Amino acid sequence: MGTHDVDPDFLALPLRQLADAALSAARAAGASHADLRVHRLRTQSIRLRDGKVQSVVDGDELGLAVRVIVDGTWGFASHAELTAESAARTAARAVEVARALRSLNRDPVELAAEPVHKDAVWVSAYEVDPFTVPTADKVGLLAEYSGRLSAADGVDHVTASVLQVKEQTFYADLAGSRITQQRVRLHPELEATAVDAAAGSFETMRTLVPPAGRGWEYLSGDDWDAELARIPEWLAEKAKAPSVVAGPTDLVIDPTNLWLTIHESIGHATEYDRAIGYEAAYAGTSFATPDQLGTLQYGTPIMHVTADRTEVHGLASVGFDDDGVSGQRWDLVRDGVLVGYQLDRVFAPRLGLDRSNGCSYADSPHHVPIQRMANVSLQPDPDRDTSTAELIARVEDGIYVVGDKSWSIDMQRYNFQFTGQRFYRIRDGKLDGQVRDVAYQATTTDFWGSMEAVGGPSTWRLGGAFNCGKAQPGQVAAVSHGCPSALFRGVNVLNTRNEGGQ
Repeated sequence: MGTHDVDPDFLALPLRQLADAALSAARAAGASHADLRVHRLRTQSIRLRDGKVQSVVDGDELGLAVRVIVDGTWGFASHAELTAESAARTAARAVEVARALRSLNRDPVELAAEPVHKDAVWVSAYEVDPFTVPTADKVGLLAEYSGRLSAADGVDHVTASVLQVKEQTFYADLAGSRITQQRVRLHPELEATAVDAAAGSFETMRTLVPPAGRGWEYLSGDDWDAELARIPEWLAEKAKAPSVVAGPTDLVIDPTNLWLTIHESIGHATEYDRAIGYEAAYAGTSFATPDQLGTLQYGTPIMHVTADRTEVHGLASVGFDDDGVSGQRWDLVRDGVLVGYQLDRVFAPRLGLDRSNGCSYADSPHHVPIQRMANVSLQPDPDRDTSTAELIARVEDGIYVVGDKSWSIDMQRYNFQFTGQRFYRIRDGKLDGQVRDVAYQATTTDFWGSMEAVGGPSTWRLGGAFNCGKAQPGQVAAVSHGCPSALFRGVNVLNTRNEGGQ
């Protein structure tokens, strides 16, 4: 339970009546399983350029969805009208869809068991509901932050934006579960640009405060003040930095960069539907196939990766997923070995598990729930609180990587390359100024197999993204990834300027 209650206007909807009508109609039509989801998604996006408002876009999507299983086959239908009659008709359409698809289904659906969650309520942890803050106040704060950057020497342009989301769901099924949830998330960002007109080039520097499952309180505090004060000097140094020398290099990677490598090379690779070839849209399948479960050496023995639907302020954190399964935490990689996958109630039995680990989600009332990513995180050193400075001190000649930027990975989640926001040369265990044009390249197992040390709990930080894409029709989910700083030996570094033929 969070610090707030579910909004009264959502609770005022005829949720129980919709459930009774839909589930009764589905049962009467022959469904062995049926669930109803009432889903409301409120969004607001604000964007400024050089302190002036470019756009303010509000959205509010509300509807109901019904899933059924008839003769081992899924059926799905949705509707925007929230009446008992509409719910019953939608359930009947879902049954018709299942019967129409039955002849094409060679793999009857079997759902893993789940305890009944009767009258369960979950609200994410946040202090200030961003939808209660006047839009003018939000624009004013972004304009103030923009002004701090614009006033600095060498900054030619500034963009500022925030995306806020409030998601509310009511879930009910034939087994008797009745679950109401509400969660809030924010994605704030500022970026400064320096233009070199003579050279016809430019450099950018973006804030590293990550998106999070937080309220409007997240846009104030010391983190913003400290970072905004230093962005202009970091940007100026980057613009004058020497180009990197390519080749095998020791890297200390900051959590602000490493989270994205975790997302692409571990998060997607351990989605079970990808690992068995069931899903390939957007991010491909996976090299980490089930025949390697318990044997694949994903990385060094210090590598411990968890999936977690309960992480406080995590973007993928929920009390219950869209299968009605309670949020859990479990291991994906332990002692460097692949030991688990992310699953929903359909895929758990295929892996021989008695219960789903709660990874079902739909981004709209008009989309069917699919298996989605939990908060996937690399754990810090449990025995010693090693600092980032101590990791850097272990490197004679290398690079410290800060902040995410562009990335590329193949359809097996195996060959990849990543860039970053800032790169610092390490000489004799100390930082020695920025370098530029850096990308690091590896295969997934080689990269994680080169990890010599991880930082302690004080270095652990939660990063993440709002825009993880999957499926056809496409769906988008928000997900967080926590990690400490980490030391990698002999990773191949590319010079992106040379690689681009410049």
